[in-house]
Order: sequence, then structure tokens, then C-alpha cells
Amino acid sequence: MQFRIQIPIPKSNHVIDYNSRIVSLGSCFAENMGEKLGYFKFRNTVNPFGIIFNPVSIEKLLSRAINQVEFTEADIFFHNERWHCFEVHSDVSHANKEVCLAILNEMLQHLHDQLATATHIILTYGTSWVYRHKASQLVVANCHKVPQVQFDKEILSIDTIAKSIQYTIATIRKINPNGLILFTVSPVRHSKDGFVENQRSKAHLISAIHQILNLKSQALKYFPSYEIMMDELRDYRFYAEDMLHPSAIAIDYIWERFTETWISESVYAVMEEVNSIQKGLLHKPFHPDSESHKHFSKKLHDKMERLQQQFPHIQF
Repeated sequence: MQFRIQIPIPKSNHVIDYNSRIVSLGSCFAENMGEKLGYFKFRNTVNPFGIIFNPVSIEKLLSRAINQVEFTEADIFFHNERWHCFEVHSDVSHANKEVCLAILNEMLQHLHDQLATATHIILTYGTSWVYRHKASQLVVANCHKVPQVQFDKEILSIDTIAKSIQYTIATIRKINPNGLILFTVSPVRHSKDGFVENQRSKAHLISAIHQILNLKSQALKYFPSYEIMMDELRDYRFYAEDMLHPSAIAIDYIWERFTETWISESVYAVMEEVNSIQKGLLHKPFHPDSESHKHFSKKLHDKMERLQQQFPHIQF
């Protein structure tokens, strides 16, 4: 008997291996998948400017990086004893104005360089709901705890999101004509917007993405993270304690589906070796000076050396 339906996901013909260079941008689910790619030592740049949820803010940041439009004093502001930028997450905020600008522009150049050489660019959209700063009339990526009275909340229309995606693709293609762009929608539920409103938000994202996918080339793809969570894992036991974020088990399962369809089978053995080393590095011996632990450490070191000879970019 079969008690659930597994979403069919075709095997990609642009699979990821240890020669791939990946840039992952977007919601906190992008961080979840980025952590998995990092754990297995793929070359992966994940959210250098922190978590960004909406497609318009991702588009703006990509445009700034690719067109190399540096941040200036006009782009930052002082609030609660720190300098912030409405275009990025508060993780990038700093108490010193000059340091804040230096960090922003250093990251901007890093993102430009990574995008130019990326084989895979993964964009994870979280929500269609945005906050528009009343004074500037600009959509912000993060409100930085500025009083809500200074913002208007609105939902991006399907057409607005589709146009934003089109511009995002065109901008990426300026410096990277061949890299595959993979879209996905975060399975995290934004309950603060309201449960009906969250469903509207996800529907707008999915509709807009597929509107573009139907028009564009084979170098654009979609991975159904949201659909796996909603249909294959439709049970609250697959949510974290807040009942909004996927649990560790759910993240592991979605990662498995991603591995099956987007990672080359030729590197599965290498991934197993990396996993074995990672577990070995986490091992805490009862007797660090014992002969058995010295032997264990020597074997672990030899494994690492062999792997690094094959893939010099892998560092533990």
C-alpha cells in the first residue's frame, strides 16, 4: 500500500559536482540548503548580505552587484546605535559608519565575482509581501526595527514579480551568459502576514516564476521545495516547534530529493567520504592521549589529505 504521493522531479541535465560553483540567494530556506552544500564541501556562496525574502529586493541587490554600483553614505542610516542599509539584512549592520560601508562594498565585489563564474545560481523566494518605505517609496529588504508607521505594507502582483524575475535574469546574463538559474519557493510559512495571506503570497511567487519559465530557455529551472513540504510532508511532525519552519527531518528529506535530481551521481562516493570526515571531526574522545584515539586521528588526517589532493578547494 502507498500512503503518500511522491512529487515527480526529473533528473537535471545541469547537475552539480565538485567542479561546480554555486551562488545561493534568498530566504532562510536558502540558508538551510546552503548549509547542506557547505557541509558536503561544494563551492557555494550563500547570502553574503544575509537573508532576503522578496524577489524585488533580490533583483535590486543583484543589479547593484553586477553593475558594480557601490554603496554610499546616502544608502545607509543610523538607528538604535548602528548603521543600517534597507537593501540588506541587519546581520550586515555595524556601529561604525565607515566600517559598515567598507563591509557592504567588499561583499558587493565578492558577490559580483562569484556571480560571474557561477555554474548554478539558486534563487529562493520567500514572500510576495513587502514593506515600502514611505519617505523614499522604495521596497526594503529589511525594516531594521524602524517604526512600522514609516512603511506601507503591500503584496507584489504576479506581473510585478514576473517583470522583476525577467530583469533579474537579464542582469545576470550580462556577466554570466551560461550559468543555470534555479528558482524555488521557500516552504517556510509567513504566519505574521496571515494564513490566507501567506497562501496568496506563495501563489503569486509560483505563478510568476512559471510564467517566466514558460517563456525562457532551458538554462532556467524550478525545484519544488514548497510543493514537497505541502504535499509529501503534509503533517505537523515535519515542522519545527514554531509549526512554521520545516523541521531538521524535513530539511534532510528535501535535501535528499535535491541530491537525487540535482547532484551528479558521480560524486555520491565523495559526499560519503566528506560526511565520514565531518562526523570524525565532531568526535569527542574520552581519552585524547590514548593510542586508539591517536590511530583514529591519523586515519582521519590521511582521509582528509587524500580528498584534498583530489579536490584542492576542499578545506576542513
